Amino acid sequence: MEPHEQFSEDDGAATQERVAAFFDVDNTLVRGASLYALAKKMHQRRFFRWREILFFALKQTMFAARGEHLGDIDKIRDRALTLVRRISVADMEAIGEEIYDEFIATKLWAGTVSIAQQHMAVGREVWLVTATPNEVASVIARRLGLTGALGTQVAQQDGQYTGALEGPILHAVQKAEAARRLARERSISLSSSWAYSDSYNDIPLLEAVGHPVAINPDGRLRGYAKRCGWQVYDFRTGQRAARVGLRIAGVLGAIWAAKRSVTRRGNHHEEL
Repeated sequence: MEPHEQFSEDDGAATQERVAAFFDVDNTLVRGASLYALAKKMHQRRFFRWREILFFALKQTMFAARGEHLGDIDKIRDRALTLVRRISVADMEAIGEEIYDEFIATKLWAGTVSIAQQHMAVGREVWLVTATPNEVASVIARRLGLTGALGTQVAQQDGQYTGALEGPILHAVQKAEAARRLARERSISLSSSWAYSDSYNDIPLLEAVGHPVAINPDGRLRGYAKRCGWQVYDFRTGQRAARVGLRIAGVLGAIWAAKRSVTRRGNHHEEL
């Protein structure tokens, strides 16, 4: 089933209820980890040292290889909170704009963006739900023309971050709780709403709505979605095929070069 085939303007129309779609960000909407992009940009702004960027780069590599891991999220949170202490909110908002232009815009999954736009086109609210700081998540939502973002809230005082959280990091079950709070505030019918994620950790969010969808799922979520009969979209297939093709081409090229080298050496010896 193509993504556009699941949408219609009739859902909830009879009761005039408000309906929403909730999207995870990392690996669902954007390839890779947005927190890594944030760390890299903060390093460029000289907010911390090179060893910190190596820490976040390692976590980015592990994230790309195996998906989200709760222990990694906690370590990233603790390290990041220490680093943002005394950074101004205005600086973070400016960093969010730069991250979008330099990282996010080129790594958006076109298929996921299309789904979000289709929801907007039929009058549904579209919210990002992510562990990324709210200032950065809000930039992504605004630049894509979405309704808004639910991101991790970092405590502020006198226009600067204190290095503490304003509530829990928005991850796993906390995403579901944030969606429920928003639904109560805005009279959104969760039973008529959608949620999209790549991670097994986001099952609480997916199960909080009537239409859960797995996008680019990790292994555990793929299996869970299959057992539950959920829709699954994987926009990585073509990219994976391209990478495999390049690897094969590289191997074949190396074999050809080695064979040619042996042949040349053989011909050289015959001439002698």
